Amino acid sequence: MPRSRGIFILLTFTVIIIPMRKIDKPNETEYPAYASMYINLVPDDGLVLQHLSENFKKMQYLILSFPEGSMLHRYAEGKWTIKEMLVHIIDDERIYTYRALRFGRNDSTELPGFEQDDYAVYSGANDRTLESILEEYETVRKTTLTLFKNLPDEAFARKGVANKNRYSVRALIYHIAGHELHHMQLIEKHYLK
Repeated sequence: MPRSRGIFILLTFTVIIIPMRKIDKPNETEYPAYASMYINLVPDDGLVLQHLSENFKKMQYLILSFPEGSMLHRYAEGKWTIKEMLVHIIDDERIYTYRALRFGRNDSTELPGFEQDDYAVYSGANDRTLESILEEYETVRKTTLTLFKNLPDEAFARKGVANKNRYSVRALIYHIAGHELHHMQLIEKHYLK
């Protein structure tokens, strides 16, 4: 990927203005126990939308600091490449945002889960350019931020069931933010050597 295009993608995202809307961090009754590993990574300052915007830029800087050839490296057998991890973050964000939309609109239909490893296998991530992955990542993040900045205040407390687990809408946005931070930490730990 030409570095100039990657920088262009990064710079185009910085013009988005995220209002300083505060969304309180959910309490432990609003999400399943496993989600605490993600939600606990997000600061308890109510600025989750701002963190999502800033962390997207941090992830781009991190990814663009790697040589192009390292995008297909696996740090151990059976682990994802960086490209697969990025597409996994995108897939997870889309699914959790969809869940938030459904629950935020007071839809009580129980939603199914998804198998992340199957999604990674069938994503075709390793056959894509890094540029196309970052473009999709940026597009998904913009739509996520747009949805959450425009939900009515009362929607954040609404709850629903997905994959047999109960979540509030605000827990879903914190999950998205923390999930990205979790994978950023994995990339820094296992791929920055």
